[in-house]
Amino acid sequence: MNFSISFVVASLIFIIEQSWAFVPISGNKRGNISVCTALGMAVSRKEKYSITLLPGDGIGPEITAATKEVLSALSKRCGFQMELTEALIGGAAIDLKNDPFPEETLKRCQNSDSVLLACIGGYKWDNNPRHLRPESGLLKMRKELGLFANLRPAKVMPQLLDASTLKREVVEGVDLMVVRELTGDVYFGTPKGIDVKEDGQRVGYNNMVYHEEEVKRIARVAGNVASKRSGKLCSVDKANVLDVSQLWRDVTTEVMKEEFPDVQLSHMYVDNAAMQLIRWPKQFDTIVTGNIFGDILSDEASMLVGSLGMLPSASIGSPQGPGVFEPIHGSAPDIAGQNKANPLAMILSAAMMLTYDLDRPDEALILERAVEAVLEKGLRTSDIKQEGDGCQLVGCTEMGRAVAELVLTIDAPVKVVA
Repeated sequence: MNFSISFVVASLIFIIEQSWAFVPISGNKRGNISVCTALGMAVSRKEKYSITLLPGDGIGPEITAATKEVLSALSKRCGFQMELTEALIGGAAIDLKNDPFPEETLKRCQNSDSVLLACIGGYKWDNNPRHLRPESGLLKMRKELGLFANLRPAKVMPQLLDASTLKREVVEGVDLMVVRELTGDVYFGTPKGIDVKEDGQRVGYNNMVYHEEEVKRIARVAGNVASKRSGKLCSVDKANVLDVSQLWRDVTTEVMKEEFPDVQLSHMYVDNAAMQLIRWPKQFDTIVTGNIFGDILSDEASMLVGSLGMLPSASIGSPQGPGVFEPIHGSAPDIAGQNKANPLAMILSAAMMLTYDLDRPDEALILERAVEAVLEKGLRTSDIKQEGDGCQLVGCTEMGRAVAELVLTIDAPVKVVA
């Protein structure tokens, strides 16, 4: 099973080098690491790693527990240690610290080799003031850790082909990557707020802002990803009505022309892109877009494969800090605590973490092989179970345990040296 991870891994050093060429590496707090490794977002391979776990809300603690069991099995098999320390984020942090991303969590993340996040949010906090909502903690984390690029693969797996709500002929063979800018756009632009006018009417406003350098660095990431795939890149914007999108389009075009002349660049308005992802998704290979458009389109793309519960993601940025790896699904509060969650996306996010941040790509392949094998065995959580498919319905705990057992026994794709 290939989640489009390997080609990104192969290009990641060059991606970060080009995107962060203007950022000095001096003052690195991540230990004695080489320049090459730092630019690749990974610490030097070592025998003990510090990992911050952020279980968050809803089903987060359940899928975190399942992933911890899998990582424990991997450490046992491969002979290295992962010191897993949990910290608060989201609603859980609001309840205990009155802050969706407390300072102690930020410091712990900054001093870690990597961060593994489950999910945040829930109905309980929806009516809180904006600064006391779980999502505000997520945005703060991305900004403080310099995570400007989110890579979200969407590849249809043969085992789950019929789990998609779309016709087989539409989704079979789909393999695309959404490159989303994470730290700009309307989510971060200022001024913003809700004011009361003289006549008593309330007015809400946000500011959709991109600086040229922000567009350049995400365009370079996308250009490198596209060049390692089919060489096709579609930039999504709304340049027909938004000035900020016109800047996005102009800068992206300039970067591709000057730095990636072999990449075939096309442009598409976001409303058309949303329709085309459903009508003919195989026309896309690599998509690059801004924060709010990417938020929507990457979730839409994930449903091509049948379930949000199957897709990992990597958020990368500053070479001086860790990446954050997380499943793309939400906290699913309606099934929290019922042992119904699918932990596979978080397990696969851990595989991406092993490759990107821990310099353990061989061990990452073991996790990927184990996930593929558990699906081949016919185990399914409720989100990917189809009526009459002959597969066995299992819960979150059972699925995690099955993957952990396979991690201990499955044939390694390459020799693992502890």
